[in-house]
Amino acid sequence: MSPVPTGGLFRTEAGVDLVLTRTFRAPVEDVWASVTEPERTARWFGTWEGRAAPGRSVKVQMAFEEGAPWMDVRVEACEPPRRLELSSVDESGTWRTELLLSEVDGVTALRFVHHLDSAEGVGEVGPGWEYYLDLLVAAREGTPRAEFGDYYPAQKPYYEGLTPA
Repeated sequence: MSPVPTGGLFRTEAGVDLVLTRTFRAPVEDVWASVTEPERTARWFGTWEGRAAPGRSVKVQMAFEEGAPWMDVRVEACEPPRRLELSSVDESGTWRTELLLSEVDGVTALRFVHHLDSAEGVGEVGPGWEYYLDLLVAAREGTPRAEFGDYYPAQKPYYEGLTPA
C-alpha cells in the first residue's frame, strides 16, 4: 500500500498549523462519537479513561504504538459535535491538537489540526497523523488497518518539503 500524503502547513501568529482532512459519508454526531467515545477511539487510536471535560485530563492508551503506552491528555475545549481541542506533553514537547467537524448533506468533514511552534519535525509527525487518520477511516469502514511502515519514512520527504501558506 502506498498512501498519498494529504497534509498542508499554514502559517499562524503563533507558528504553523499542520492540517489534514478526511471526509465520511455519515452524520456529524456519528463521526464525533468515533473521536470521543472510548470504545470507538480504541478501534483506531486507543482507549481512554477518566472524566473528560474542558480543563480536565484523561489517560489515553496509544494502542498502536510500541508498548501501547498510556499518556495524559488534557481536554482544552469540547463543543459537541463540532470541536475538540486537546493537549499533551511528552519527551518531544507539548502537543496541541484540534479536531473540527462539519456536515453538509450527510457528509462530515474532519479537519485535524496540529498546532506547531515551527515546521521543524513535521517530516516525522505528518506521516504519523496520516496513519492515525487512515486508521480512523478503516475503523469506520470496517476495512483492514494500514501499516505504519507504509507511511514512514515514505511520506517524510513530502512533509519536509511543505512550505507554510
